[in-house]
Amino acid sequence: MSASLLIIDDSALVRERITSTLETFELFSKYHEAEDGLDGFKKLLSEPIDMILCDLEMPRMDGFKFLSMMKSRPELHNIPVIILTGMNDRIQKIKGLENGACDYITKPFDPEELVARVKVHLKIKRLQDDLKKSNELLHELSITDFLTGLYNRRYLIESLNREILRADRKDGSLSLIVIDIDHFKRVNDTYGHQQGDQVLQIVSGIIKKELRNYDIAARFGGEEFFAVLPDVNVDEALLVAERIRSAVEEYRFENELSDLELTISLGVADLSYLSCQTVDNFIKLTDDALYRAKANNRNCVELARHYLV
Repeated sequence: MSASLLIIDDSALVRERITSTLETFELFSKYHEAEDGLDGFKKLLSEPIDMILCDLEMPRMDGFKFLSMMKSRPELHNIPVIILTGMNDRIQKIKGLENGACDYITKPFDPEELVARVKVHLKIKRLQDDLKKSNELLHELSITDFLTGLYNRRYLIESLNREILRADRKDGSLSLIVIDIDHFKRVNDTYGHQQGDQVLQIVSGIIKKELRNYDIAARFGGEEFFAVLPDVNVDEALLVAERIRSAVEEYRFENELSDLELTISLGVADLSYLSCQTVDNFIKLTDDALYRAKANNRNCVELARHYLV
């Protein structure tokens, strides 16, 4: 696994000794150097860094100021910093650790101690990175519908609530579209559930393609989907809904599904239609529009009617 080290010290000799010592053990694939905290911070912002060895006493910007600047940037908090300090500087060691350093090495340093401490913190860093990736993956799985790859019902509710609050705070627009596949039970009965799953995946892809990157597409359950459109009024949402309806109707399936002619029904609502702006009321409003689309021979878009809650 490749890793990069940043050495910040005003002594070129110290930087050279550290590099030559660590290179023997092939702990890092890249070594970056800086003469003081200011140059070190610039390097830190411009290069991917996995670990930092930082002197405390330097011109222009010392190690304490460097640690303070790292504290101000949350994205840098997981980078371990080992401070370099004099043999008898007990107070500086404590101050450095209190300011965010994970360990210290006294100068002149012992090569074996340097390697040992770097190995320990490099291992911890890798374990933390692996844990972070695992947590991110678990979070992704917890908000994603496994079949379609769209967001799931849980994330829809959370994001819709968030967008309602944001629209209310900024006095902005927010539209919601509900999409339901017409006669989907017939698809499963005729072609089988495996092909029915394929249909769900294809429709999901069409929905996502017709939305903007920051719109939210979610599978609510079964063959029902929702699209959350921030900063979109109801007239614009109707156009989006019609594009989705038309794209599904015009899609030509292949292989076992080659004779399938699929349609969808859609309901559209705008947040301004509600006097009580809650997620449940917003969803109910679009569902009412969807029921009317179903009653109107399907394969159409219906606009929600204004009502007071």
